Amino acid sequence: MSELGELARSLVEIDSVNPGLVPGARGEVDVARFVAEWLERAGLDVTVEEAAPGRPNVIAVARGTGSGRTLLLNAHTDTVGTNAMESPGEARLEGTRLYGRGAYDMKGPLAAAMLAASEVRALGLRGDLIVAAVVDEEVGSIGTETLLEHWTADGAIVAEPTEQQVCVAHKGFVAFEVETRGRAAHGSRPDLGIDAIAAMGPVLVGIDELARRLAAHKSHALLGSGSIHASLIEGGQEYSSYPARCLLNGERRTVPGETLENVERELRGLLRGLDAELRLPFSRTPFEVAEDDPLVQTLLRHAGVDTVTGVGFWADSALLAEAGIATVVFGPRGEGAHAATEWVDLGSLEHCARIYAAVAGDYCA
Repeated sequence: MSELGELARSLVEIDSVNPGLVPGARGEVDVARFVAEWLERAGLDVTVEEAAPGRPNVIAVARGTGSGRTLLLNAHTDTVGTNAMESPGEARLEGTRLYGRGAYDMKGPLAAAMLAASEVRALGLRGDLIVAAVVDEEVGSIGTETLLEHWTADGAIVAEPTEQQVCVAHKGFVAFEVETRGRAAHGSRPDLGIDAIAAMGPVLVGIDELARRLAAHKSHALLGSGSIHASLIEGGQEYSSYPARCLLNGERRTVPGETLENVERELRGLLRGLDAELRLPFSRTPFEVAEDDPLVQTLLRHAGVDTVTGVGFWADSALLAEAGIATVVFGPRGEGAHAATEWVDLGSLEHCARIYAAVAGDYCA
């Protein structure tokens, strides 16, 4: 196996399941220690900063000679859970595929960024190349939020897997809760009871109708349309009682141009005339960068592609762009993000490492 393959395998075999997803999980502390030590041996200036207790970011800098642009390579160290996997602690190679939790999303891409930075360090570029191995992307992105409190750059590549396509846009999302209220009573007393679950019916119908309208209106050239779906529903206490409350959780995916205010108006329209409460506990904005941005054009040239793409998932790229950093998403081929079987193609990973280094060589020069 190549140096990059061995590095990716070592990262995959370190447990870094996000404790926000799996209570009691180990988190990123062990993988952060490994990343920091490897990058220090490679000659980079390494800083370890806690985004939260026991949740360390690793930031490594290949210092330039001065007066050049700074490029940031961003990759997350946390993974989702491993319960559905047959051998969660094992990274195995079959042909050109490296299997294991995080191989694709995104310890393989992190390894590519680390190797690229170690090679760029010897080039004596004018600008700095920064590798940020951040925590918690899979839950709240506290890693990149903390990073942006202390660090900035002119441009950034988020190394999420994109099948070697240059991604210049992705969707955002709004999490929402709807609670309908009824009146508890014995099932034999319809004169007293009000059914909160039945009251949720018009909301569910409205969500389905809104989903159809959104799908019919393609408002973004790369991302198509926004979407909405119901995720979880709960209510009631026993078979022979009228339920006093019903709670629905859902998600509204957004495209550039759609705002939190737009979404709130849509959802409040679904509740008109109902005894119901709407809450919006969490949201993230969509992401978009201009195709003619110098970083995008440099990446297109070195990637050997002439078109850009968009993806449906959300990534830390939106936070970087909001902070004024020109950002693009580019990563390897593979399959199985969050699935029971996950793999990354090592040839594609090698290709990405070369491209990261080549882009840095141009952009930071």
